[in-house]
Amino acid sequence: MFFPTGPTPRAPRWPAWCLAALMLTVLAGCGDDPELRPQSLPPRAAATIPAYDVDAEIAVGAAALSLVPADATAITVTDFDQVRATLGVPHLTSDDPMSDRRDFWERARRESVLLAEGMLLDDGSELMLDHGFTQDDVDWEAHFTTPAGKGWILGFRADLDMGAVQAAVDAGVAGLAGGVVDTAQHLVSLGAVSSSDTDVDTWGTIEGIADLTHDAPAESTYYRAGCVPLSTALGPDAHIEDQEAVVSAHDPTDLDPLSAVAMSFNDGLATARLGPERPDLFDRAELATDFPTVGHLGFEDAFVDGVVDPSTGRIGYSVVEPGAAARATLTDLLPFAVCNEVKPMGL
Repeated sequence: MFFPTGPTPRAPRWPAWCLAALMLTVLAGCGDDPELRPQSLPPRAAATIPAYDVDAEIAVGAAALSLVPADATAITVTDFDQVRATLGVPHLTSDDPMSDRRDFWERARRESVLLAEGMLLDDGSELMLDHGFTQDDVDWEAHFTTPAGKGWILGFRADLDMGAVQAAVDAGVAGLAGGVVDTAQHLVSLGAVSSSDTDVDTWGTIEGIADLTHDAPAESTYYRAGCVPLSTALGPDAHIEDQEAVVSAHDPTDLDPLSAVAMSFNDGLATARLGPERPDLFDRAELATDFPTVGHLGFEDAFVDGVVDPSTGRIGYSVVEPGAAARATLTDLLPFAVCNEVKPMGL
């Protein structure tokens, strides 16, 4: 099995919640009853995500959801500003030398989990010569899929001349044709909900979705509506024998239902979020240990060292190889997110 060579994996730098969850996991095995009984969280009112505001102090991975139609089935948000900060070039723009910008993109592909590689990147020369901006002026980028088709959102840096962006949209370059420019919010989008339209349902207004978001910035975030069919999580090259191997060791029908899932990445760590108070979270995390490597990619080629916190519904992982992590996420090779039913393969 071969993957592009990347940097030597770093030792996990677990956030505080991961360390606490790890201690709970260890302590759970130190008594007469080894089963971890998570502490119940107090009831709380359903939270929603406020309308998008470029000046608001809210992580992009959450803020972008207020612009995504409620019927979207899959969403990716890639925060290039956070990637730049992680790689030590927080103020990089198209005003910087070409060599610096090229070095950034080479490092970003090797060291960060990019769920989008930059919608405008391939047309940088034309955009710079004719309109004075490039992908290096995009702070963040979202893509989503709805029953009506695919949509996207680009969030530009706050000091960029949006008149130049409007001219590029009018010219139809770099896939921008048909885009709607929101000068006040420094956005260009296709198929998204306007930041001023508060009467339209979005992913930000869906009950419980706020529980899947994160307060701190993330380099990339993936959201999926519903669970992942077991056959999909096994991969497109899986056979009935692969599914039977998993089912013989685990019973997915014992799992609780799953209405949505999120996966976020930052600085070599990944966090899966399935919603609070999930007593099935250990069972879901353990599924990966018996998932076979099918084709050229297995879950544990991308993610290791799972740490489970059932009270908040989070599983933390260390990312082994960023490119493999991105591919596994984008193709739903996510054992912890499987549905609680087993359908015969091919049906």
